[in-house]
Amino acid sequence: MAALAAALVLGAFVIAYRFYAGFLGERIYEDQEPIVTPAHELRDDVDFVPTHRAVLFGHHFTSVAGAAPIIGPCVAAYWGWGPALAWVVLGTIFMGATHDFGAMVASVREKGRSIADITAKTISSRARILFMCFVLVLIWLVLAVFAMAIAGLFVSQPTSVIPINVQIIVAIVIGWLVYKRGTRLLAPSLIALAVLYFFVWVGTKVPIDFVAMGVNKHAATTAWIFFLLIYSAIASLLPVWLLLQPRDYINSHQLFVGLGLLFLGVLVAHPTFDAPVYRSPEDGAPSIFPILFVTIACGAISGFHGLVASGTSSKQVNRLSDSRLIGYGGMLGEGSLALASTLAAVAGIGLVGACTLPGQGAVDDLSWAIYYDTWAHAGGNKAAAFVLGGGAFLEAVGLSAELARTLMAVLVIAFAATSLDTATRIQRFILSELGSALGIKPLTNAYIATGIAVLPAMYLALAETPDPSTGETMAVGWVLWPIFGASNQLLAALTLMTLALYFFARKRPVWPLVIPMLFVMPVAALALISKLQQFLAEGNAPLTALASLMLVLLLWMIAEGILAVRRLRRASALQRNMK
Repeated sequence: MAALAAALVLGAFVIAYRFYAGFLGERIYEDQEPIVTPAHELRDDVDFVPTHRAVLFGHHFTSVAGAAPIIGPCVAAYWGWGPALAWVVLGTIFMGATHDFGAMVASVREKGRSIADITAKTISSRARILFMCFVLVLIWLVLAVFAMAIAGLFVSQPTSVIPINVQIIVAIVIGWLVYKRGTRLLAPSLIALAVLYFFVWVGTKVPIDFVAMGVNKHAATTAWIFFLLIYSAIASLLPVWLLLQPRDYINSHQLFVGLGLLFLGVLVAHPTFDAPVYRSPEDGAPSIFPILFVTIACGAISGFHGLVASGTSSKQVNRLSDSRLIGYGGMLGEGSLALASTLAAVAGIGLVGACTLPGQGAVDDLSWAIYYDTWAHAGGNKAAAFVLGGGAFLEAVGLSAELARTLMAVLVIAFAATSLDTATRIQRFILSELGSALGIKPLTNAYIATGIAVLPAMYLALAETPDPSTGETMAVGWVLWPIFGASNQLLAALTLMTLALYFFARKRPVWPLVIPMLFVMPVAALALISKLQQFLAEGNAPLTALASLMLVLLLWMIAEGILAVRRLRRASALQRNMK
C-alpha cells in the first residue's frame, strides 16, 4: 500500500512538471524570454554569480528543504495518512511550486530584488516597509529555532557531529578547485559525497559527545548554538561559489541518494499503512482545519521559499528559462521529501521495534497508535518518526540500525544547516534593501547588516523566559515558535498577492496565483485567530500581541492590494480610451 502511494505521488509530480510547470512558464511567467539576468548584469562574484542550473538547483533545493518538511508531516500524521498525503500532493503542485517559480521569475526580472522589495512596485512603498519588517521578524525566529534544533540534535545524536562539520571543509576545497582551478564540479562532488558517507560511518564509531565527557547538557547545547550562528554569519559573507554552492550541490546528491534509499526501502519492505486514513481529533487536539495546513507548511507551500527564490537563488540564475527547473522543480523535490517523511510516520514506524521517543521515553514495540496516542506526544516527538521510520526503511535495504539512524539524523541536520546560513544571507539582503528604502546607510554595509541579522537571533536562542502556557523556563525562540506556521503561510499568501498584481500589470492570466492566494490567506488568518484564542485563554501576552500584529498586517496588506488593483484597472481603462 505504501509503495503504491509513493509511486502514484511521484508520478503525479513528474506529470505536473511536464505539463503544469510548462503552462505557468509559457502563459504567465514567460520564462523563455531571452533577458539578461542579474547574475550577468550585476555580477560581483560574491552574491551575483552566473551558475549552471544543476548547481543552482542543488543550492535552491537544499536551502528550501530544511527541517520543516520533515517535522511538519511527522506531526500532521496524527490525523491519519489521507489528509497529510492529499495536502502534500495538491499543495506542492498547485500552490507551493507555483509560488516558488513565480517569486524567482519576478526577482530575476527585477534585477534580483527580494519579493519584499518588489511590493513597492506592485502595491505601494508602505506595503514594502510592512513586508520587510514582517520578514525580518520571521527570519530572526527561523534562525534562532533552527540553531536550537540543530544544537539539540548534535547533543542527542553525537554521531552526526563529525560528518556535518567535515562537509563544510570538503565543500570549501571543492569550491576552490572548481572556481580557481577550473575543475568540473560533478566528479569532485561525487567524491565528496563518498567522503561524507565514509565520515557518517566514522561518526558512528567516534561520536563527539560533550555530555559523555562531563559537560552539562544545557552548556553543550548553548555552545553549539553560539558556534552555529557565528558560522552562519561567516558563511553568509563568503562568496557563494566558495561554500554555499558546492556544499549545497553535495547536499543535493546526499538528499537524492537518501530519498532513493528511502523509496527503495519502501519497495523492499512493502509496508502497509499502520495509520488509519483519517482520525478525528481527540484528547484536546486542534481541529484538522485549518491546523493541518499550517502544520505541514513547508511540505506544501512556504513563504520562506519565496525569500530564498528571490533572495539568493535569483541572483545566480544564468538564464531565465532555468527558473522552471530550479523554482518549480525544487519545490517538487521538497514535496518528495515531505512524502518520504509522511510514509515514515504512517508506515515506517510500524516496522520499528524497541526504541526511545523524545516525548515518551523507552518503548518496547513502536507503532503508529503508540507514537500518536496524544496530540502532545505527536508534537513533542517532532522528527523522531522520520529518523526511526525512515531508518527502518534503510534497514530493509541492508544497513545496520545504528548506521541507518545516523544517516537519517545527518540528513535532517544537513538541510537545517543549509537553511540556516541561507536565511542569514537573505536577512542581510533584506536589511540592505530596508536601509536603502529608509535612507539608513549603515544597513547597506554587509558586515553591519550581518551582525544585525545574527545578534537578535542569538538573543532569541540563548535568552530564557517562563512559557506562559506551561510555566516552564524555555528559550525565547521556542516560546514564540507556535506562531511560525501560521505566519509562514501568511507570508506565502502575501507573496502570492504581490505576484498576482505583478503579472496582472504585465497583462498575464493570474488565476493560478489568485486561487492559491484565496485558499492560503483565510487558512493563515483562521490559524492565527485559533492561536490568538489559545494565547488569550493562557494569558500569554507576548504571543497574543504578536498574533494580533500579524492579523493587523494581513488586513493592512489586503487593503493595500485592493487599492493597487483599482489603480491598475484605472490605468488599463485609460489606455483603452486613449486608443
